[in-house]
Amino acid sequence: MNMQHEELAQERFSLPLLAWYKAGNRDLPWRRSRNPYHIWVSEIMLQQTRVETVIPFFNRFMELFPTVDKLADAPEEQVLKAWEGLGYYSRARNLQAAAREVRDHFGGVVPDTPEGIASLKGVGPYTAGAILSIAYNLPEPAVDGNVMRVLSRYFLLEEDIAKPSTRIGIEKLARSLIPPGEAGGFNQALMELGATICTPKSPHCLPCPVMEHCAARLEGRAEELPLKAKAKPPRPERRAVALVEGAGVNAGRILVRQRPADGLLARMWELPHVQLPELALAEGGDAREGIAAAAASQGGRGRGVARRPRGSAAGGMAAASAEAHGRAMGFLAATLAAEDGAAVLPVEWLMDAEHLFSHIRWDLAVYRCRPAPGFGGVGAAAAANRAAESAAVYSAASVGGNDAPGGAGADGAAAAAGNAPELDGDTAASGIVADNAAAAGFGSAADPAADAGPDFAAGALVPAPHTLPSRGGLPPRYRWMSWDELDQLAFPNVFLRILKTYREAFENGGVSR
Repeated sequence: MNMQHEELAQERFSLPLLAWYKAGNRDLPWRRSRNPYHIWVSEIMLQQTRVETVIPFFNRFMELFPTVDKLADAPEEQVLKAWEGLGYYSRARNLQAAAREVRDHFGGVVPDTPEGIASLKGVGPYTAGAILSIAYNLPEPAVDGNVMRVLSRYFLLEEDIAKPSTRIGIEKLARSLIPPGEAGGFNQALMELGATICTPKSPHCLPCPVMEHCAARLEGRAEELPLKAKAKPPRPERRAVALVEGAGVNAGRILVRQRPADGLLARMWELPHVQLPELALAEGGDAREGIAAAAASQGGRGRGVARRPRGSAAGGMAAASAEAHGRAMGFLAATLAAEDGAAVLPVEWLMDAEHLFSHIRWDLAVYRCRPAPGFGGVGAAAAANRAAESAAVYSAASVGGNDAPGGAGADGAAAAAGNAPELDGDTAASGIVADNAAAAGFGSAADPAADAGPDFAAGALVPAPHTLPSRGGLPPRYRWMSWDELDQLAFPNVFLRILKTYREAFENGGVSR
């Protein structure tokens, strides 16, 4: 764009947009000052997250960590707990790592140069531009999805915005549109327009301050732009989750596990879980629908959890789903023992949940479990193999149960009456599983010398777990958690939802011992 065109574009686009923004914009806490630390934290939080969601998190975060130094010096666990509910926890880790860089290399002052700000961990071109322009009023573009949409429509840009070359071109265009001395206000005006007027669907063209010369509006193509190649859908993973209830001295506690120091959701706490191979769900004809079928039979699954309604028994499920649950329970028990040395006895299905990452979708089936003799020590593997065998009884006990009290008819009546969901352990299926487990050796201390037994599912899924040496109690990275500690440990959102759902049912009398 030559100088003449730049001046015309600023006259027709930049100045009216800036005047519109100054006349009235949303009152957001990070806009009340030009504190670069506040702006930085807000921009990191706003990545992949709605403004309405971010506001309370931002306010609480600033109460806990009011300065760069406070954030840099805080324990990581405290930072992750403050971030809990926002998701994308690598953002919090990178933010704290960058705060330490600012403390150690910049005297605790957020850098005011492109080179300095770009050197910080987790700070990309958009975040750098936002901090430099809003906090320091430097003429740097801040191009996010809102800005790319606005400029693509106004200038009728037909390039794929997912391509790096297109982004670079839009950044160059945005830089040319910044009025002298108005970088911060202009960039915020662009973002505001995209967030409130020039929205992805059904843009509100009539109140738009720059509608007169908007090329996409004039061509009738506003809803077509911007062009973006469809992203690859997240890969689905089916997982079985163990919600293990403590007994004896651990009564009222739940078994939790800390994730490894590296990788996805590093060092966060979770309920023990394993990925289910397709074969675990694919055998048995219609049972290949597995856990997904179980979710459908219970009314579907959203981002929260789908629970078994009051009065329902496992027999209320379709036979295929019950068979899949039986295999999943056995695989869960065998794998936790083989990999972690945690011998647990799955008792019954509790609920389903879903969690979306950018590249993975977890479909979770949550099973109520109890610790088996040999938990965390010698005999754990043999105990788990017995659990794998006994869990298959869940399938047999569940098939054809619609005539039993609390079956499908009771489900419908309970749902029609609006009864609160209940998690009830006194079902026919769970009783038979418990009886079978006692016969298999769970009723007394497991024999350390016991044979590990046959491979689960005739060797199709996992090798028979090896007997593990005694670890003196809990396996590494495991602990018993009281409900009071739920407010202290950082959990990914999906496990937090599961735990809160279970706790609510427990407190309302929906969980029996």
